[in-house]
Amino acid sequence: MKSKTQGSSIEKEKLEIIKWVTTLKDETSIERLKMLMDSKSKLDWWDQISDEEKNAIEKGLDDIKAGRVKPHSEVKKIYEKWL
Repeated sequence: MKSKTQGSSIEKEKLEIIKWVTTLKDETSIERLKMLMDSKSKLDWWDQISDEEKNAIEKGLDDIKAGRVKPHSEVKKIYEKWL
């Protein structure tokens, strides 16, 4: 749940955007904003990646759950000659 400060911060940002939009004179910018507003599709990055990438992510999550992980400091020592 959002706190009141987060909500008011978002509202403040929205008002700043509205104020900025009212000053636009460039038709291209306005058209782009209209396209964004009219865009019905909500693209989820998960739907945009390959099955191979999804499998790699799922394998990584399984490794985390199974405790097959190494601390960052240990990995850094192993790969420091390439960094």
